[in-house]
Amino acid sequence: MQRSGIRRLCVMAGDPDWTLQQAAGWQAALPGDWLTLSESASFPQRVAPAALRTLLGREFRHAIFDAHDGFHAEAFAALAGTLQAGSWLLLLTPPWAAWPMQRDRDTLRWADVAQPIATPHFVRYLQQQMTEDSRVALLCQHQPPRISACTDLPPWQCRAPQQQAAILQQLCAMTSGVAVITAPRGRGKSALAGMLARHSQRALVTAPAKVATGVLATFAGEHFHFMAPDAILAEAQTPDADWLIVDEAAAIPAPLLQQLVQRFPRVLLTTTVQGYEGTGRGFMLRFCASLPAVRHFRLDEPLRWAAGDPLETWLSQALQFEDAAEPVSTAAVSLFPATAAHHRSALLAGYRLLASAHYRTSPLDLRRLLDAPGMRCWLATEDAAVTGALWLVEEGGLDATLAQAVWAGVRRPRGNLVAQSLAAHAGFAEAAMLRSQRISRIAVAASRRQRGLGSALVAAARQQAEGCDYLSVSFGYTAPLWHFWRACGFHLVRIGTQREASSGCYAAMAMLPLTAAGMRLQQCATRRLAQDWPWLQPLIDLPLTFSCGAPAAPDADDWALLAGFAWAQRPLEASYPALQRLLQKIRLPLLDALLVQKQALSEVAQQAGLSGRKALVQQLRAEAAAGLLQLDASAAAAWQQRLSSLQ
Repeated sequence: MQRSGIRRLCVMAGDPDWTLQQAAGWQAALPGDWLTLSESASFPQRVAPAALRTLLGREFRHAIFDAHDGFHAEAFAALAGTLQAGSWLLLLTPPWAAWPMQRDRDTLRWADVAQPIATPHFVRYLQQQMTEDSRVALLCQHQPPRISACTDLPPWQCRAPQQQAAILQQLCAMTSGVAVITAPRGRGKSALAGMLARHSQRALVTAPAKVATGVLATFAGEHFHFMAPDAILAEAQTPDADWLIVDEAAAIPAPLLQQLVQRFPRVLLTTTVQGYEGTGRGFMLRFCASLPAVRHFRLDEPLRWAAGDPLETWLSQALQFEDAAEPVSTAAVSLFPATAAHHRSALLAGYRLLASAHYRTSPLDLRRLLDAPGMRCWLATEDAAVTGALWLVEEGGLDATLAQAVWAGVRRPRGNLVAQSLAAHAGFAEAAMLRSQRISRIAVAASRRQRGLGSALVAAARQQAEGCDYLSVSFGYTAPLWHFWRACGFHLVRIGTQREASSGCYAAMAMLPLTAAGMRLQQCATRRLAQDWPWLQPLIDLPLTFSCGAPAAPDADDWALLAGFAWAQRPLEASYPALQRLLQKIRLPLLDALLVQKQALSEVAQQAGLSGRKALVQQLRAEAAAGLLQLDASAAAAWQQRLSSLQ
């Protein structure tokens, strides 16, 4: 295996004691590091799957992944990426027949469930991938082992350095413009970026996090000069550099990246196009298409193992890392709701399409789509090719007591992204009580865009949303995206005041009412946003206009929000417009300094003799309570008594 540059997977399925015994035999026979990922005390030198990122960038000979309690798919894929040529990866699983129905503790991380659940669709799919690949060794308790020899492979000749050298030569010949290097993990793109920095001697490096630039820094040597993206943009004058090198560019918000690209004569962007933490394919489709002239380079020769390595090939297929194929036929479009039980292959193709369009799609999403409760997926197909996918998540249905506790800020049950946000931030407890479906992801094949396919998927989901009061969507606000959702019938109901780190956009939420109750909620939420907009607009740099103006004094809705801030745990940010209206009637010194005079939190806390944000917010709550008592003592006392029962 080492001479051929390959690594292999061996699945040991059985009782924990039996698989432990089998693994111990392999460890005794094959010298190596035997890095072990497990939650079990049976492995004294184990590393918890969630802690694997501390080992990234290092190399190991042989490893064990214990999946008896749960299968952490991203950790499994990351572990495979650390293994050198000649390594075995042992996967220890529950007994083969029982595994699909065994509760998986990893579901607590991604399925919004209180207790672990079984994941039969994913496990059976994984088992099929294992049995169909003869190069995967299978050792099942009470069954004959299956281990093929793999003796017919040619000697490994690593061609990655030649490929790197050829691309470096072309980069060095560039006089201006943007170059993009894409590669699967383990191809040496960070090393190549470091070589460019060393050759240029006047390159500036940036990345989502400096800690992840170790490989690049090693190859750049003394010519490694790093600045964080926001630090570069904060400089009055652009740093003097011949090259800006952006490592893992797809993880930097597009608006920041756009500004960075415009400031330097030559820019190199590198990004991973497949991996356990997400994909850069969406970045390639959207961001690079917006640049006037781009030179694309691709590294496909692996550095640490041979091309066609059995472990990488199996993993790429099993966790759907490969690119979604562009459809070639132009047959009539069919729309249908897909289920894991009846349309698994189509659902997997839909997942690949969603991964192509969304950077943070990872194996966690694959597991959620196949087995998490409350998932729905609509697909558009032409012949057998999937050309569109819409992923919905059921939300709401909370009982009145829990919904009120969410509104008050004292409970945050898992899941229900939009339903909870409309209750906890916008102030509508009924949003969490009504039943809804949130559009989590939507994607259309690149060659089929601008043909109404996305709108058709939304319309199909709308028509078939039985028992649902409204559809919702949360998205990073851009004018084209809002134009699409508005054309589909959605109404804007909330906009966050901070730009999201992942997109660089303000988080917006919109809803499409389906019942009378949903319509009442949507109209109230839209009206509240319009009333609050004069106060929010200075905080949100978006060219939006609303016809409804802000009331001059607190109204009945404001009383509820202000009381929730004063005597419960409603957030300061969510109470901002109502507090502004309160200050129109009563002067409250600390709130006035913060909201009217726009002093910083730290400055206001220092003036009040308080230490930290938490102590200041408590004092602001007390000040708001005093203001409400001054405004209407009987109404304030009634609200205080009502809210005390929710604490």
